[in-house]
Amino acid sequence: MPVSDRPRLTPPVADIRRAVRGVLKGSTAPGDLVLVALSGGPDSLALAAATAFEAPRAGRRAGAVIIDHGLQPDSAAVAERAASQARELGLDPVIVVRVTVTETDGEGPEAAARTARYEAIEATRKELGASAVLLGHTLDDQAETVLLGLARGSGGKSLHGMAIETGALLRPLLGVRRADTVQACADQGLEPWIDPHNSDPAYTRVRVRERVLPMLEEELGPGISEALARTATTLREDSETLDALALEWAHEVVSTDADGRISLDVGGIVTQPPALRQRICRIVAEQGFGVSLSRRHTMAVAALATEWRGQGPVDLPGIRVERRQNQILFGATEPQGSAGDAAAADTE
Repeated sequence: MPVSDRPRLTPPVADIRRAVRGVLKGSTAPGDLVLVALSGGPDSLALAAATAFEAPRAGRRAGAVIIDHGLQPDSAAVAERAASQARELGLDPVIVVRVTVTETDGEGPEAAARTARYEAIEATRKELGASAVLLGHTLDDQAETVLLGLARGSGGKSLHGMAIETGALLRPLLGVRRADTVQACADQGLEPWIDPHNSDPAYTRVRVRERVLPMLEEELGPGISEALARTATTLREDSETLDALALEWAHEVVSTDADGRISLDVGGIVTQPPALRQRICRIVAEQGFGVSLSRRHTMAVAALATEWRGQGPVDLPGIRVERRQNQILFGATEPQGSAGDAAAADTE
């Protein structure tokens, strides 16, 4: 029976519908097709039910995409069950995509599955002409992400957590607790699939979820997850402001030399505070070469301006940076590296 016909409108159901309504109206347009990334778990299933209810009322069309990673013996059956639930909710189209998860150097199974999943989601979105894909990440996921970033010492950027909107990806439930998605499913007579990986202590995130956060709640008092999520929001707002300022200054101090290399004016760099200085270096690498620099990389580049002692070039993935007179020059090396080569856990 379609979710709109179900009689119970409980607080968890209402809260999730309200969250979905907000992102649909704020980030999509009437007539758009939106997709729910559905695993069949309680978070994405509650999201699917709310989207099926809210989308037609907002003049949007709603479908679902289910990714079968093929990592468990019954994965095909799990995916088909989720697809059947999506159709019962009234979502259309409903697409099941099977992916091959291949680990690369330095990438574990979780990261490899995530990469394959997002690539398949984006390909399906484009194929169907959908304007957005809704993801079921909750406030608890946000808190876990921030705590993991803090434990890694990854710098400010990793502590931002997840954004409500990242390109075509929308996360309407970042203010909703996981317990509420579970309750919303129960209130609407929906039976979610429980992924056994989500209780496997072999995974760091599971240990954070089941051991670390409960211990912090017990020792420091309730509200730890909400506090971590608020921290992510605050840091993201601050960082977005600094990024905008860095981009504005980059237009003032960045040019191109006769050989086509990107040039930074040393005088313009040394007058900037460290937060802007490193962001300007990162902007040059990302926009000029498609390379994402770590904090260690940007500090080495900035030192060519701020701690100049006649040192030689700095070799980064795909880029060689050197100082000549009052200019810091960025040039591509061969073979040119990729953003993935330089991606590091200590990104600021």
